[in-house]
Amino acid sequence: MSNRMRYVMVGGFLGAGKTTTLARLAGHYRQQGLNVGIVTNDQADDLVDTGILRGLGFDVEEVAGACFCCNFDELMDRMKSLGKEERPDIILTEPVGSCTDLVATVIQPIKHLFDTEFEIAPYTVILKPSHGRKILAAAKRTGFSPKAEYILRKQLEEADAILINRCDELSTEEVDELENLLTKHYPGTPVLRISAKDGTGFPELLQFLDQRGDFGKKILDIDYDVYAEGEAELGWLNCSCRLETPEPIEIDDVLVEIVELLRIALLDADAEPAHLKTIGLWEGFFGVANLISSDTPVQLSLPSKQKGSKVDIIVNARVACDPAILETIVRDALQEIAKKYQSDLSFKQMLSFRPGRPVPTHRFKETADS
Repeated sequence: MSNRMRYVMVGGFLGAGKTTTLARLAGHYRQQGLNVGIVTNDQADDLVDTGILRGLGFDVEEVAGACFCCNFDELMDRMKSLGKEERPDIILTEPVGSCTDLVATVIQPIKHLFDTEFEIAPYTVILKPSHGRKILAAAKRTGFSPKAEYILRKQLEEADAILINRCDELSTEEVDELENLLTKHYPGTPVLRISAKDGTGFPELLQFLDQRGDFGKKILDIDYDVYAEGEAELGWLNCSCRLETPEPIEIDDVLVEIVELLRIALLDADAEPAHLKTIGLWEGFFGVANLISSDTPVQLSLPSKQKGSKVDIIVNARVACDPAILETIVRDALQEIAKKYQSDLSFKQMLSFRPGRPVPTHRFKETADS
């Protein structure tokens, strides 16, 4: 029996369903009696993902302000922090959804430098059906430039297995189409069908992840200029605020209303959302609503089923548009909600930017066994 901690990283484009997948995986491992730690990642502070996973009772650390590859030393520090009270058997990590080249800059550095401490599980990447189908089928309009599409394609290229998520929302014909596209573009890469929401396909996924062997070996031939320019085309926004209302309001209804207002405004601005999440927190309870593309409906992904009169709201938005425009759209939507509910609105943080050029701490061009 190995004493090394099992490192499980799940990648995928913005809105692919990484957080929900990690939460379900963590729950399964915990049921098996294993101690699980999680590390989330984002280009900015105030992550919705971290709040969601901690709210579900998991031990979570985060690397904020840069991707894992550009802040590798902090990733290792955060993983060590997870073991302060009880050493994890498994560490689940969720990289930034606009990052790729993670085999060369995260998995291989762990193998080269920390092989005695960590055992690498197969690296899985989630395909986001909405944008994935358009990009792989070379649709006329995907909502993204070819440079941003390049990131999604490269993410899939380095996977040990590709996961088609949201199968509960798709017809068999739609899933077959996606699998055929993946087989065409990435021949030889296993494809698994899952639903992170209802657990479909998770027994097969857990069995795949439990394999022992030399995984994370697909080192990309990648153009960092195209990668950097594609990532920079996305506007990022993290906002936190508080709504104080005269009477308690239905938190879930408000979250859906906020995201719907944002959906309409982004559509009007011809700005394609890569992923938009809103979380509402009140006295230990929380709900989450999200939007994953312009042509999919708003989803209440995690209902709070609560009313509250002092609700903290966090908005994380990743959209193909100028960050200044994105900030105006978010401010206007929140102010419209405040007006509707005759509430006081106070902003705690409003941060919007474009991601900078990725500069990895390490990049190994050969595998650890070469």
